[in-house]
Amino acid sequence: MNQYIEETKKGLVHTYNRFPVVLERGEGVYLYDTDGKKYLDFAAGIAVCGLGYGNEEFNQALKGQIDCLTHTSNLFYNTTCGRAATALRRITGMDRVFFTNSGTEAIEGALKAARKYAWKKGTGRFEFISMEHSFHGRSIGAVSVTGNEAYRTPFEPVLPGVRFAEFNNLDSVKAQITDKTCAIILEAVQGEGGINPASQEFIEGIRKLCDQEGILMICDEIQCGMGRTGEMFAWQFYGTKPDIMAMAKGIGSGLPVGAFAMTEAVAEYSLEPGDHGTTYGGNPLACAAVAKTAEIFEKKNLVSHVREVGGYLAERLEELASKSGGVIERRGIGLIQGIKVKRPVQEIVSAALDEGLLIISARGNVIRLVPPLIIEKEHIDEMIEKLKGVL
Repeated sequence: MNQYIEETKKGLVHTYNRFPVVLERGEGVYLYDTDGKKYLDFAAGIAVCGLGYGNEEFNQALKGQIDCLTHTSNLFYNTTCGRAATALRRITGMDRVFFTNSGTEAIEGALKAARKYAWKKGTGRFEFISMEHSFHGRSIGAVSVTGNEAYRTPFEPVLPGVRFAEFNNLDSVKAQITDKTCAIILEAVQGEGGINPASQEFIEGIRKLCDQEGILMICDEIQCGMGRTGEMFAWQFYGTKPDIMAMAKGIGSGLPVGAFAMTEAVAEYSLEPGDHGTTYGGNPLACAAVAKTAEIFEKKNLVSHVREVGGYLAERLEELASKSGGVIERRGIGLIQGIKVKRPVQEIVSAALDEGLLIISARGNVIRLVPPLIIEKEHIDEMIEKLKGVL
């Protein structure tokens, strides 16, 4: 184990561009490395660990499930999957749920569902419109609808029939619509793209366009969903329901699980048994995490807490931006916030790490702040003081 830790620190075990830190345990909103150093976590595993670390109720639910059942395959029903699906239907307002292992797989399923809908309807539609600077995953299908050439170019030719429009520009979207457009996919708040919230007019305009043109609206809620905006899902913040949505990250509080969901009107003309499958999707252990996460969110009314502390975080960041010459602007909603900085963002991220603060970057020289949803105002104050010192 010690050899692995040393090799990791030296960069010999290298899949991603990782930080030179080996984390060992977590407690609340803090993480600790193998040297015992304490870090205030404003990354939450890239917007995953909404409940923070060491939540006893969550941990006990997983331990109990391990003693009962951890896998059956999707050839059989299991009670935990049923509980999780019921919970997601309740908090999403959607009608059908399909479990996956990740956000990328949820996007794949959403794209297939949209194309199958068009095929069964006999429309001949197959094209997608996505947004510039969007991020939807790294599989061929998901990267094909990701609006960043740096992600797509090394894997060309990618999925054909994808057009890109300017985010928050409805005329740009209209210009990309053809008689072959089957769906428009977007994040209500772009995460990797630089913490860019959609305007109310843009989201409502997309919904109206889709209704007028017979196009499906797909919302990617993988990063901006599960309480981040102060609503359970970002589309609820805007009051504009999609036809299909993809989710992952926060729905499992650290367990690898994703899902895509759709309305009954779409499901009636969409996937049938055999069209899409997964060995681990609906896994009892992962579903136990989903069911318990939803239960805790509702019981503790975490979205209300996010609205309160998210507003405070926005105020403190605005104050920081007005007083610091190194900050250009603040962006975001609730607890998905970003600040655009003048210095190279990776310099700041690295310096913050030295000060015991975990933050991550996003496109456009933006510091991305997506902490556990259980943070309190005192943690925000601590983060601001550390960030001030770094800036």
